[in-house]
Amino acid sequence: MEYKVNDSEMSASAFIPFVNQIWPGNYDVEKTQVALSKTLNICAYDENVLVGCLRILTDGYYFGTITELLVLPAYRKQGVGSELLRLAKAHTPTMLYFGAQPGLESFYEKNGCQRSLQSFIMEKEK
Repeated sequence: MEYKVNDSEMSASAFIPFVNQIWPGNYDVEKTQVALSKTLNICAYDENVLVGCLRILTDGYYFGTITELLVLPAYRKQGVGSELLRLAKAHTPTMLYFGAQPGLESFYEKNGCQRSLQSFIMEKEK
């Protein structure tokens, strides 16, 4: 397994097929590329195939958040997500706040994350 911190080679053309295996959707290539350019991307590759990705959005001083931590189903429970979190902690310029999908809280606690504020969502009006 190869891990890349601040993966500047991450492209929408590689990310979209990857994310569609976890969160199927109709993702726009240009908007995805812009989104990727605004985050610190920590990626896991198995023989040049993207198998895991953690993205950090931060202002560099006050605030940072993990926008998502995604691992392909075939690679889960093999330490990939734990290593991505370890690398995030080592390379983030700020404390990280993030939400966890229900049922995954124990994964984050096992990896040294502490429960914090309750999260909320505010949908954008269409």
